[in-house]
Amino acid sequence: MIVVTGATGELGRAIVQKLVGLVPAAQVGASVRDPGKARELEALGVRVRRGDFGDPDSLPHAFEGTEQLLIVSSNARASGGDPLAQHRSAVEAARAVGVRRIIYTSHMAANGTSAFPPMLDHAATEGMLAACGTAWTALRNGFYAASGIALMGDALETGVIEAPADGKVAWTAHADLAEAAAIVLAGGERFEGPTPPLTGAEALDLGDMAGIASDLLGRPVRRETITEELLRAKMTARGAPEGAVAMVSGLHTASRAGEFAPADPTLARLLGRTPTSMRALIAQKLRG
Repeated sequence: MIVVTGATGELGRAIVQKLVGLVPAAQVGASVRDPGKARELEALGVRVRRGDFGDPDSLPHAFEGTEQLLIVSSNARASGGDPLAQHRSAVEAARAVGVRRIIYTSHMAANGTSAFPPMLDHAATEGMLAACGTAWTALRNGFYAASGIALMGDALETGVIEAPADGKVAWTAHADLAEAAAIVLAGGERFEGPTPPLTGAEALDLGDMAGIASDLLGRPVRRETITEELLRAKMTARGAPEGAVAMVSGLHTASRAGEFAPADPTLARLLGRTPTSMRALIAQKLRG
């Protein structure tokens, strides 16, 4: 059996939905905090069991009979939690029930010195997996294109993208990453340890995205550079917690250092097609 954790989240749910198109649904399991939110997955014939990273005692039952386990990375740090403790609980439960391979949704820029805090957690989790004694794969996912669109703020209405200096990012669609994960889980290609970066085909900065938006809208969208201090002040005034402010600031710092820029052909090879472009995703947003 193949079990996907966090299967009611955006990425996890999409992975399960893609996976049942590649293997029989009876071979797929969903580990979720609230089974009541997974009715549509049950309707596909998927085994749904409660598995909460925050409740380690729930995990062995959720993982029972699993040959491959996909751990969708925790975002607990965004709410003051400890993602590494949660990942450790999942890994220990997987080992306890005899999971043969653990696959983890990591990031293309996972490293221990990044200015972008999630990269530190990804690097530490990869180290945890390397030491656990079980076969493992880290899907080095590209930066979510949805985050890039969020960084544009309300520019599609106001005509201004306001942010500190940034760097190129190989933005990557959730749907493409979900499809690639399903292909790997179904045996389409096996990787030992970290994969190459699984990214979109081009790297863009916010200036490039302003140009795309201008073209699609038929009117100018301007890229306006502000200081890090002004960004922090604006976010704080809107009530953003300090952790969120530090994360957004760190993202810009890391992108300027080129951490998210390499565009790699591996994702296109797995999908058998060109990954979804940022232009297509911005156009989709404009269509609503």
